Amino acid sequence: MVFYRGVSAISRLRSRAVQQSSLSNSVRWLQMQSSSELDLKSQMREIIPEQQDRLKKLKSEHGKVQLGNITVDMVLGGMRGMTGLLWETSLLDADEGIRFRGMSIPECQKVLPSAQSGEEPLPEGLLWLLLTGKVPSKEQVNALSKELAHRAAVPDYVYKAIDALPSTSHPMTQFASGVMALQVESEFQKAYEQGDVHKSKFWEPTYEDALNLIARVPVVASYVYRRMYKDGSIIPLDDSLDYGANFSHMLGFDSPQMKELMRLYVTIHSDHEGGNVSAHTGHLVGSALSDPYLSFAAALNGLAGPLHGLANQEVLLWIKSVVEECGENISKEQLKDYVWKTLNSGKVVPGYGHGVLRKTDPRYVCQREFALKHLPDDPLFQLVSKLYEVVPPILTELGKVKNPWPNVDAHSGVLLNYYGLTEARYYTVLFGVSRSLGICSQLIWDRALGLPLERPKSVNMEWLDNFMRLKR
Repeated sequence: MVFYRGVSAISRLRSRAVQQSSLSNSVRWLQMQSSSELDLKSQMREIIPEQQDRLKKLKSEHGKVQLGNITVDMVLGGMRGMTGLLWETSLLDADEGIRFRGMSIPECQKVLPSAQSGEEPLPEGLLWLLLTGKVPSKEQVNALSKELAHRAAVPDYVYKAIDALPSTSHPMTQFASGVMALQVESEFQKAYEQGDVHKSKFWEPTYEDALNLIARVPVVASYVYRRMYKDGSIIPLDDSLDYGANFSHMLGFDSPQMKELMRLYVTIHSDHEGGNVSAHTGHLVGSALSDPYLSFAAALNGLAGPLHGLANQEVLLWIKSVVEECGENISKEQLKDYVWKTLNSGKVVPGYGHGVLRKTDPRYVCQREFALKHLPDDPLFQLVSKLYEVVPPILTELGKVKNPWPNVDAHSGVLLNYYGLTEARYYTVLFGVSRSLGICSQLIWDRALGLPLERPKSVNMEWLDNFMRLKR
């Protein structure tokens, strides 16, 4: 019952949000435009001048308008809640959840093209949406799939860079190292060093780097997986497959359901506005005109932290610890005791709570719907369902958690585990592959809009003490 109350609340809020005119009329206008042009870069050339003019108008007419007040709590609390970044590709609402270019996850599932044999949205379609604000046709998505496959060749020195690390190195260390090695072929770096590209056109070599990077990260990521867990037997890319299916194939999972799961996984993990650690890091490093490879590698290092992307690894390990101690058929009362035991030991229940969201994460909801359709009897999924009934009331009773509801990490590991990808230590790499779509899309728009070097002002505690004395 708790789950359905959470879902119905989200549905009501979604309906309310759809009715609000503040949902960016310009974005909706973009989404309604149709074009038969199959080349994504040509679409960008059409759209960018309009958005450049829009930014200039906002700055000239409204540049002095205050967006809110900064409190000492915000300064001391990691800038939480400050409105201080422009992030065009997605927007996160505390109640509604993420919207990609104004579209919720359920809306994306309905309108974005799917594979011929599947129902989940293709990541290529979401990439098109993130970059253009337009819902692509199936033909446009197919063309983009082929382009990404064509761009996916990885030089041998990238594999050698990874091989120089011990095979026991954390998968994220190996993955980030591979991304750094890819930087050798940066088109932006070459163009900037040659000095023959005007800054208004910086987006074009950035686009080339971003598309190449997005195309190649599944190849690098799957190499890390096969190197660590499958005796180094590498599975080459199949250029007849779409992006998500190819990633699944290169990892070694060819069941139709696993390919569907990978399409869904990559799509829903792709972007989560600009304030989270990985997105903000990518934008921050990119603001120094570092190319997409350098920016994304830095973002991956943020994603690897336990308080960010590494959480999806921690969730499955915690769930398995429940099973090891209490068995698969644990009762709700036993589960309550185990949750309290975790909390009383000074630890958190991984996968619950969120820095911004105050309701059940829609990304959790769509994964639950996938599980109900494809693996309703899986014991770990049933345990996840029990946790959804048990954990929120306990966290509410505890009184210290602003959001007692599950986030995306609370569910993804169980789905991956069911289809045979059981190595939880690797899960953050999957997250990283997905996040390339959002971070790289925004980097292109950073350059297209000429966004400046990020340089916020910092203060020390003495400054704050003095400021407070003056305020009295």
